[in-house]
Amino acid sequence: MNHIQAYVDSIQAGKAITSRRVTKVYERLADEIRNPRGGFVFDERKAQRPIDFIEKFCRHSKGEWAGQPVILQPFQKAFISALFGFVDASTGLRRFREGLLYMARKNGKSTLLSGLALYMLIGDKEPGAEVYAVASKKEQARIVFDECLHMVQQSPELSRILKKRKIDLYCPLSMAKLQALGRNSDTLDGLNAHLVIVDELHSIKDRNVYEVMKQSQSARRQPLLISITTAGTQRETIFDSLYSYGCGVADGTITDDSFLPVLYELDSKEEWTNPAMWQKANPGLGTIKKLDDLRGKVERAKNSPGELRGLLCKDFNVISNVNAAWLDYDSIYNPEKFNILAFRGACAVGGADLSITTDLTCATLLWLDAQGKRYVEQMYFLPAEGFEQRCRDDKIPFAIWKERGLLRLCPGNTIKPTMITEWFIEMVKQRGIYVSMVYYDSYSARYWVDEMTAAGFKMIRCIQGFKTLSIPLERLGADLKARKINYNDNPILKWCCCNVGVTEDRNGNLMPVKARNPKYRIDGFASLLDAYVGLTEHYNELKQMNAKIGRG
Repeated sequence: MNHIQAYVDSIQAGKAITSRRVTKVYERLADEIRNPRGGFVFDERKAQRPIDFIEKFCRHSKGEWAGQPVILQPFQKAFISALFGFVDASTGLRRFREGLLYMARKNGKSTLLSGLALYMLIGDKEPGAEVYAVASKKEQARIVFDECLHMVQQSPELSRILKKRKIDLYCPLSMAKLQALGRNSDTLDGLNAHLVIVDELHSIKDRNVYEVMKQSQSARRQPLLISITTAGTQRETIFDSLYSYGCGVADGTITDDSFLPVLYELDSKEEWTNPAMWQKANPGLGTIKKLDDLRGKVERAKNSPGELRGLLCKDFNVISNVNAAWLDYDSIYNPEKFNILAFRGACAVGGADLSITTDLTCATLLWLDAQGKRYVEQMYFLPAEGFEQRCRDDKIPFAIWKERGLLRLCPGNTIKPTMITEWFIEMVKQRGIYVSMVYYDSYSARYWVDEMTAAGFKMIRCIQGFKTLSIPLERLGADLKARKINYNDNPILKWCCCNVGVTEDRNGNLMPVKARNPKYRIDGFASLLDAYVGLTEHYNELKQMNAKIGRG
């Protein structure tokens, strides 16, 4: 049967309660099964093969199910089906090369990973397969290894094929091996990994461990790297980077056909007190994880604030961080579009966030229609030098955005402010938008303000502080949530908004900060916020001037 469609049916029927991102990922995959795209098709036989292997040959080694065959749950079958079922239509090789499984503790991760490890070791038909379980400490990595060993010892079929050596499990017939590794990066060079399992990703502080293991797969035809983790409490680690990337892929702001993010988490922190929502972070709740045990932990946490943080982190995947994302994707998403030519004669306020080299530079126009609806037009800029390398390294679809005309390249290795001026002039002369004023962040402005002033634009410095930004920031957030801002479904602005966090001063004033990987930018949001400062200060004036234009 098609386990992905079956899981989607269960979600849509309300039988399986999943996070918004899990729902979105599996609904998208189900649609791609029916309507193949990108040269990939779904092979149901290949999707089923690892499931059959695990359920036929693998047995539980601990607890009340010790010795019994592993019977996979629907969420596990859906994950395995997605990883192994989507293949290149011409080569038959797997589409997904990396997966991120993010779920709370005690949901059967060790059993699932061990079964997959044994399948990839001897069932994937890869000559000399090398399978590695990696963690911050070798003792953690050995949890998966030991589970694999116990499964082998309980299976007459597997025990005939696999032999325990001093440091690994070995298959003499195919010269394949399975080994546990710790974080000592110096010992990881020279590997030729077919499968890498990164256990408890949140605990790995050394990004080099992840990078080295990923590099070790470069010679394989269809390697697979699976990271599995809870939220953890350490910030600015490889977990933050990979989680942010996974959110972007799940939300659709990042396109990566080789990366599968399955993120079981609460959609809001407040859901921790609602038992009906607990399954969002605990897909095995009631079948693998004990409901009564979790209920007891929740009751204790209600009366013991000291236990709450650990509960939210480990049992509900709530990330605790001052720089956590400010707005979720649903708050940002607005598919509405407009034709700018319908607004000829509109009076707009501009915003600009300039940079010199690596950061995006963004120019914004913001105006109202007669009903007070906000409209946003933007242009982004990056240096041309190193652009292709940046696209490869950052895994951000800058090239696609450039092809769509949303981003322009500046010759050389720096941003050319003149190109920003030219865009504002283009908006006035070709699009018929009257720019009443431009609010700008003076950082790196250099001579650009003089150039813009000479071109006839009124330039207003926007001080980047709590006092100036707090009220416009709150209004911008509220307007996004209320779908009062039509930004032409610009994917770069959506991406920037997803990367915004907020910090608060002692008076409760807010200011935006980067919430995610340093490679992820907020410049489009910052430029829009500068324009929102202008909108806040001149709202009545702008609304009156636009009273007769714009029907959208």
